[in-house]
Amino acid sequence: MAAVLVGQFHARDAEGRVYSVHEFQESTPSPDGLTGMEPVTTYKLAIGDRVEKLDGLEFKLVQSGVILTREVELPVAQ
Repeated sequence: MAAVLVGQFHARDAEGRVYSVHEFQESTPSPDGLTGMEPVTTYKLAIGDRVEKLDGLEFKLVQSGVILTREVELPVAQ
């Protein structure tokens, strides 16, 4: 099972440091084994540290417990 990069975004910690977060999607067999593969989304920093999605725009660095908030991208006026 290979993970496929499906997105990338920036998040900030409480001190204002910016982190580049990569979003991956991988398929895993369904629990019943009958309905095929179910997509699972995982997150990692660009440097490889694992990131856990909490809820909404909040994430947590697994190793250190630092809470990150995803930056909201504003649409560009044309």
